[in-house]
Amino acid sequence: MAEQTTKKIKTDKEKKDQNTIFVGNKPPMSYVLAVVTQFNNNGLNEVIIKARGRSISRAVDTAEIVRHKFMRDAEIKDIKIGTESMTNEEGRNSNVSSIEIILSTNKK
Repeated sequence: MAEQTTKKIKTDKEKKDQNTIFVGNKPPMSYVLAVVTQFNNNGLNEVIIKARGRSISRAVDTAEIVRHKFMRDAEIKDIKIGTESMTNEEGRNSNVSSIEIILSTNKK
């Protein structure tokens, strides 16, 4: 009897998460390394840097360090800003700013 092999097909969400860096409380160079690794090792032409609240300035620093020191051919394709409503520990809703910085390169 022939054996069936099943291949996992990546959904759009999985592909999008693969090239997304979520910025938190680490130093910016940690995220710079992650972005450069995504471009070089995974062969991606586009990486998304996401952050919320106080991490937004760290995300901007990350994008600028990548562009000016590590990958001079990288450019900012798009920047999306927004507000997300979150519920805190006390059960109250609060608004938190968010940013998405999309970096791209022209390499093939």
